Amino acid sequence: MSTFWSIWVIVLTLTNLGLVVWVLFANRKVAVSDQNEPENRTTGHVYDGIEEFDNPLPRWWFLLFVFTLVFAAGYLAIYPGLGNFKGLSGWTSHKQLEHRQEKAQEKFSETFGKYETMPIAQIAESREALKMGARIFANNCSVCHGADGGGNYGFPNLTDNYWRWGGTPEKILETIHKGRQGVMPPQEPIIGEEGVKDAAEYVLALSGQEHDAAMAEKGKKIFGTVCMACHGMDGKGNQAIGAPNLTDDIWLYGSSREEIRHTIRNGRHNEMPAQEDKLREDKIRLVAAYVYSLSRQEEVEQ
Repeated sequence: MSTFWSIWVIVLTLTNLGLVVWVLFANRKVAVSDQNEPENRTTGHVYDGIEEFDNPLPRWWFLLFVFTLVFAAGYLAIYPGLGNFKGLSGWTSHKQLEHRQEKAQEKFSETFGKYETMPIAQIAESREALKMGARIFANNCSVCHGADGGGNYGFPNLTDNYWRWGGTPEKILETIHKGRQGVMPPQEPIIGEEGVKDAAEYVLALSGQEHDAAMAEKGKKIFGTVCMACHGMDGKGNQAIGAPNLTDDIWLYGSSREEIRHTIRNGRHNEMPAQEDKLREDKIRLVAAYVYSLSRQEEVEQ
């Protein structure tokens, strides 16, 4: 806060307190003696036949106001409330937050702390750990990947054995920590609309779907020139850069002819946000273990 606004707040606050004090004491009048005539005991204000007596505030009420003023003065002296004045106690909301976080960390470390250095595969063997991981997943990940981890349009299924960036415990942990950026550049400016259609037919052929053979043959040449660098000559993708496998039946944005054309024509941009600034290490490892376990359910059942 600038010096001007700091002084403005201080003056405004103290002026208002001063006015409250003045109003309070201005209304503390000495009661009119009962021996005076009744008309001398009124203020002269009459409304609907009701006269206002000239009596002071009750003593308990007056003292209660005085107490609030004393409390306000003490509060403004101890805590920040007057512009840039930080108060005699040095209290700040940031310090209070940090203190509460430290206390919470001490409390939660009793429950989660043991998982901070435990291998992911070992954590995945603990039913108790998986229950905690499932709750953390539900609070932080299910909005994109679904409550069961089955994914949504544009968000990958975590329950199968297909991984764009790798499904080892280390890769899953890396993905949760750092996040991922999946970018498919738009190709229509490079290969034109006819090239988009031909390339789409070749992608359909790679995945074993119905396609136009003549167009697919032309699309194969385009694929070898433009798409091979990311997806590989055989179209099976590259986990190092998150390029998907085009030869299976797993599609993030749909496998219809129009959806594939749209992807090639306009590109795609998908992001997995980094969680290392949002979750503690122990919670990240619990989530990683839970995700790792989702893709091993069939193996565990067997």
